[in-house]
Amino acid sequence: MRPVQSHPATRHPDLKIGLGGADDAGVFSLGDGRALIQTVDIFTPVVDSPYDWGRIAAANALSDVYAMGGEPLTALNYLGWPRDVLPFELASEVLRGGFDVMASAGCTVVGGHSIDSPEPAFGFAVTGLAAEPDVVSMVGARPGDLLVLTKPIGSGIVTTAIKRRFCPDNVARETIELMAGLNREAGAALKEFGAHAATDVTGFGLLGHLRELCAASGCGAAVNSTRVPVIDGARELLERGAWAGGSKRNLESLRGCVDSDLQEREIKLLADAQTSGGLLVALPPETASQYADRIPGSSVVGEIVGGDRIRIH
Repeated sequence: MRPVQSHPATRHPDLKIGLGGADDAGVFSLGDGRALIQTVDIFTPVVDSPYDWGRIAAANALSDVYAMGGEPLTALNYLGWPRDVLPFELASEVLRGGFDVMASAGCTVVGGHSIDSPEPAFGFAVTGLAAEPDVVSMVGARPGDLLVLTKPIGSGIVTTAIKRRFCPDNVARETIELMAGLNREAGAALKEFGAHAATDVTGFGLLGHLRELCAASGCGAAVNSTRVPVIDGARELLERGAWAGGSKRNLESLRGCVDSDLQEREIKLLADAQTSGGLLVALPPETASQYADRIPGSSVVGEIVGGDRIRIH
């Protein structure tokens, strides 16, 4: 993005968060105490079921708005489809899955666009609203804050095993439901519990997104690996070789900024590229446990510390 960060199109006096940072969405002040939150997410199939792929894509796109404390308002869908290869009936199932999740989120799909594409791709551009003072970004974490993760990790390992045809059905189904689950409650509770910073955990993995949050806030972090929730069966699938290229790149990018004496398998788990993962939230120590108790499946996984490195134990 660096070549366009100084372009006039990326600047406006009411633009509060734009291309200059690593935040999950853009934020534009409406001048009346409200802020517009905008994001877009598109990806290729991660599971076999077209309907489930649509659900996951929708939940993933909505997550960026939730991570900033917003409520989704409208969405536009995008569909790339190899019309001469795959029947349109499958495309209809993708759309149905995505629209079902949008409806459950109270987000209105106002239109979209489709193209003939050599590879299927699907996603949404989502617009949300928040009271301007309530917007949560990656900036603001401070030493002493506790880190809460709201979904278990390991979805990249599981989806890789699904693609390679050796994932147990029960593990696949649990992970699909996890990825299709909304971060709505986790996002709505950010203001109530005084969150200082937040992001959602997706393609860069837990450690990659934590590194972005720390860099934006000018701090470091300490992670207790034994507290990080992991999808049941993910460790066993990793041992069988379910390790995606994106996760490998995540691991390489972390070299030099992470201190750990853990076994390689545990580091791989923490670097696993997620799809529609949970929120990673920096909260005051007096409210972090209450927040974690409010959101099912959450866990306090570490703390914000001084310096600029991530320590894992």
